[in-house]
Amino acid sequence: MEFRHMGPYRGGRVVAVTGHPTERHVYWFGSTGGGVWKTEDAGDNWENVSDGFFKRASVGAIAIAPSDPNVLYVGMGEATIRNTASHGDGVYRSTDGGATWTHLGLAETQHVGKIRVHPRDPDTAFVAALGHASGPNPERGLFRTRDGGTTWKKVLDRGVRAGAVDVSIDLTNPRIVYASVWETQRAPWVLTSGGPGSGLFRSDDGGDTWTEISRSRGFAAGVLGKIGVAVSPARTGRVWAIVEAEEGGLYRSEDGGGSWTRVNGDEPLWRRSFYYQHVVADPVDADTVWVLNTDFYRSTDGGRTFGRVAMQHGDVHDLWIDALDTRRMILGTDGGAAVTFNGGTSWSRIDNQPTAELYHLATDTRTPYHVYAAQQDCGTIELPSRSILGAITTGEQTEVGGGEGAQIAVRPDDPNIVFASDIGGFLSRFDMRTGQARNIEVWPEPQASQAGGRATKHRFTWCTPLALSPHDPGVLYVGGERMFRSDDEGSSWRAISPDLTRRDPRGMAPSTGRITRDRPTEDRDQVCTIFAFAESPVREGVIWTGSDDGFVHLTRDGGKTWKNVTPKSFAAWTLVTTIEPSPHDAATAYLTATRYLLDDFRPIVLRTNDWGRTWSPITAGIDSSEPARVVREDPERRGLLFCGTEAGAYVSFDDGGEWHRFRGLPAVPVHDMQVKEGDLVLATHGRGFWA
Repeated sequence: MEFRHMGPYRGGRVVAVTGHPTERHVYWFGSTGGGVWKTEDAGDNWENVSDGFFKRASVGAIAIAPSDPNVLYVGMGEATIRNTASHGDGVYRSTDGGATWTHLGLAETQHVGKIRVHPRDPDTAFVAALGHASGPNPERGLFRTRDGGTTWKKVLDRGVRAGAVDVSIDLTNPRIVYASVWETQRAPWVLTSGGPGSGLFRSDDGGDTWTEISRSRGFAAGVLGKIGVAVSPARTGRVWAIVEAEEGGLYRSEDGGGSWTRVNGDEPLWRRSFYYQHVVADPVDADTVWVLNTDFYRSTDGGRTFGRVAMQHGDVHDLWIDALDTRRMILGTDGGAAVTFNGGTSWSRIDNQPTAELYHLATDTRTPYHVYAAQQDCGTIELPSRSILGAITTGEQTEVGGGEGAQIAVRPDDPNIVFASDIGGFLSRFDMRTGQARNIEVWPEPQASQAGGRATKHRFTWCTPLALSPHDPGVLYVGGERMFRSDDEGSSWRAISPDLTRRDPRGMAPSTGRITRDRPTEDRDQVCTIFAFAESPVREGVIWTGSDDGFVHLTRDGGKTWKNVTPKSFAAWTLVTTIEPSPHDAATAYLTATRYLLDDFRPIVLRTNDWGRTWSPITAGIDSSEPARVVREDPERRGLLFCGTEAGAYVSFDDGGEWHRFRGLPAVPVHDMQVKEGDLVLATHGRGFWA
């Protein structure tokens, strides 16, 4: 089958950028869900150059060989390990500027933080590999190749729980290399950052031996977390480190790490360290240094003071600076990649990159039908599935309330009325005719709290699930720790269930993280919640729910009574991503679930034909390393199933007996799908809408 891309052209998260050292209009970026892209006109147009070569979509690092710009290295899987981060499959190399790629191994590194290439030898490179985000594994640390990736040697190892995240080569003496190691683990209920494995290290022999310099005089004391490092090409011995610690901030050394001075402890420079923690040294001016965080910061006085530099989008992750013209740069943010020729006074567009990270999908009853979703860090969006203009243009896109962590429901009898959620349980009713958005949340107080789930009235996940009844468009359901129903478009709510979660004490306690708090993102969402639910389109009042901590429940009487129908194979913290009641049989339902936040990457797809009394696994043919995100059944043909995974989409013609991968679709995480008027519509987490 042939898929077509429907948009939007709205950039997604970019954590890896690089530029050609001599061709001023040539740049590359790595998307966290959309592969590698190249421009030859300074960002006016971008073309994907990894489709057909990469088996994964999430890019964590990209580096060009300064001595041979035809040579590029790409590390897969971002090290900004948010709860939706996709893992990678190692390292790729191109020797023709990105036209073709070769896989170089290191598949189990999974999350690569940085790659640096020797300034005079394109076959020598270092890979800073974080490793598995949610469990111990040996293939983590700093790896080095001297033969273009044919072989790799781990040259810095801090154990199975700590991985390298940054590396910097002294361009004046490439035998001197600096690398940082981060001990961390993301669990479903918390991210822990810091431990004895964390630290900053220096090698004077090209990586053969290493000395810890994070215990040198003046460096941050106590437990260390994530550290970004940059050696200055402009002054011998000057090294910058942005440090997560009790006394975190920007540190500077004038003697190659022998001693340190904390030059700036301002919290905005190192807040939410797991997601940022990057420092970039100016190639020419030793006193100019850049720090990347929620904002784009520049100091011209050796780090003592910083000012914000205007940019196209917030949340900054990577910066490449031309050593010959330091006003020429490319920046990677949560909204895409942008090029500047004047040091950041103006930037190229980011509305020309089809790399939107979408969550859940909705459609409406218009002709042509419109598609709806929330985009990570960019809010909600709707656009037509087709256009008389010959292309679906930006002018036809609309925001419809809610926010970046939204699920959306559109009234079928009046598609001008759109309901959308957001992080923390926020809900809105949006009227397209008037442009008015009204707050209709279940409880009229903020539910996100660093005091933990025990301190809030109700608990809601990042993408709060909501849906209209397929039998009555006047009935709206929302899932928190229990199910809620409204019969007046959100003006009032009533609970129709008890708490349908495990209430695991780890998820209910205040967030901890050794140094900084994050569960999963600064408590802006909560756990021990209903993550997915659906009412049967066959029989009114039959509602299935699935929680993020491993429970499945069913009511057959509209919520008067509930039964725990959790599959016997489920362990605690199995996250139910979708439940699909069959459109042909009320007793039949399908579900997908994930356990990748417990270091288990197997796809979980189950079917019941007896109201949840028994569940059968139906994963034959799905790659065993691809967590499943969504399953849907065709409304016309019983047993025709579709499944979206972390690396693409599958079809089954025999009710899940055997799955076949769809061709013609990029390697991309598929977070949701719908069968609509004979189309299979996909919401991808890195390449927008496809059908």
